[in-house]
This record gives sequence, structure tokens and C-alpha cells, in this order.
Amino acid sequence: MWIKAWAFGAICSQGIELMPGRIAGQIALSWDEFVPAFRPHRLQVRGSMRDNPFHSLYQVLTGQIHDQLALGANGWLTVVLAWLLFCGGIAIAVYLLAVDPTQRTAKHISVFAMRFIAAGMWYLGTLWKLPWPVAHGFKDWLTNCVTYSSFQFHADIMQFFLVHIALVQPLVYLLELFFAFSLACGFAVRFTGVVAALFVVNLLFGLYNDPTEWVWTYVGIAAAHGMFAADGAGQSLGLDRVLRLKPILPAGSPVGQIYALAS
Repeated sequence: MWIKAWAFGAICSQGIELMPGRIAGQIALSWDEFVPAFRPHRLQVRGSMRDNPFHSLYQVLTGQIHDQLALGANGWLTVVLAWLLFCGGIAIAVYLLAVDPTQRTAKHISVFAMRFIAAGMWYLGTLWKLPWPVAHGFKDWLTNCVTYSSFQFHADIMQFFLVHIALVQPLVYLLELFFAFSLACGFAVRFTGVVAALFVVNLLFGLYNDPTEWVWTYVGIAAAHGMFAADGAGQSLGLDRVLRLKPILPAGSPVGQIYALAS
């Protein structure tokens, strides 16, 4: 899904001729038409340089990936957010390692690493939901969820979202940005794990019949977030642990009780 959206944007912005007789700007409606036209370009890029996760991280933190460049002068905002999440999560983990000896275990460090990586996944997902009000990648995803949904009732819901995409897209962006913040900093992770797992199940239903998707990917992502919730992963080098050591909410207050459940 993320690859689809990225490829769609790259084709549109770079003016690649999609098919013989089609000039840039005359966009094909079918994803199947994008793949043959885009694949040779991808192979040429790969031939000159193999990408890797560390280079991709560098690109995100310096605003060099396609989705950031496509925002033009506003792309720096995504860089600032990325640095805040990256540095914030690392700083909280370092603080807890220094002040809480019980956190210095392989279990807590491993849970933090997995949670932090998941935060990066969600943050990358937010980028192709920009710019507002309608981004081509997000519209393509919603269209596919209508076309390939497992159930008609679900397709109808996705169709409603597609019709009101100008309202839905900012809400989904903010939700995924919250997921990224929660998982990076370890705040209210039980709540985030449950909601994110349900969010991914929605993708599983919507893309189940898409021949370009391997739906077990979504099963794995949903299961991982379910385990974050079950384990209370924010208690591993996260804000949830900090707030347990130094509570700022009265334990008996309604807000305190709600946060206790969420963390």
C-alpha cells in the first residue's frame, strides 16, 4: 500500500510517460497500468544505488524522500516533526536507563526498540496523507479499499469515506501522527495498541482481495500492536513508566483512572 502511493506520486510529479501515446498529466485509473510503466524506472534507480533502512532514515530526517519534497516549501515541517519524535523517544529512554535500574534489561530494551520502529512506520504513513485536503496516495488507497474489500458493508463505509475524503484525510493524518507520537515516546501505549490494531484490521478487510497485497502483512502488524497493548509497552523506557514513577495525575481522579487504563 505504501509502495503504491509512493509510486503513484513519483509518476505524477516526475512527468514519466505512463504508456505509449499517453503523455504526463493524462493519468491512468488502474494500478495495473502504473506497474509496467514504473518498473523500468525503479530498476534503473536500483541499478545506480541500492537503498537501505539507514539511508532511508537519513532521508526522512533531512527531508529528502519524495513525499517530503512534493510538499515544496512546507516540507521542513515534516522534518521538524520527525526530529521531535526521534529525539524525544531516545531522550526518554536514556533518562529511564539512568534513573531506573529495573529498566536495564534485555526485555525492556527490546520492547522499546520494536515500539520505536513501529512509530517510524506510522510516521512514514502520515507523509503520503499530505498535502491536505486530498492527497493522490490516500485517495488511491481508499479507492482500493472500496474495490477489493472483503465485505460489502465495509466497501460501503469506505465509499462514504471516499466521498468525504477532504474531511477524512486530515483526521486519519492526525490519528496516525498520534500513533507515531504514542509509540515513539511510550505514552498511553495500551490504548494506542488497541486502536492501531483495529485500524490495521480495517486495512486487512479493505485490501483482502487486492492481488498486489500480501494480507498477512496486516495480520502481523495488527498482532504486533495487540502485543504492545497486552504488554503495556509504554512501561518499557517510555513516558508511561516515567509517569508511574512520578505521577502527576491523582490516582483516584477520573482522568487518572482513564490514563491508568490507557497506559
